[in-house]
Amino acid sequence: MLLVEVIYRFTSNFPADERFGLTAQLRRCAVSVPSNIAEGAARISRAEYLHFLSVARGSLSEADTQIQLAVRVGLAAEHPDLTMLLDRVSAKLNALMKALKAKHS
Repeated sequence: MLLVEVIYRFTSNFPADERFGLTAQLRRCAVSVPSNIAEGAARISRAEYLHFLSVARGSLSEADTQIQLAVRVGLAAEHPDLTMLLDRVSAKLNALMKALKAKHS
């Protein structure tokens, strides 16, 4: 959830002509991360949970790529705190997936 808040603030200064472009896309994939984690947790089977966690991980990777793109094209400055947050969320997500897979084996 914190990641979504930070990304919303990160994109708030993007130009108006990006409202339906990179701003919307980056916000959508950011929202997708906790949404898929929550949806997976509400599922019955561990396999379904892992599937939704995998989708969340893909969305997280997409957000990382889009943040790098925003910096490269000059829409935003480097944001070290956001980079660290992405890394932390990724590590936690990977650890959760690993733990669920270990329980399954």
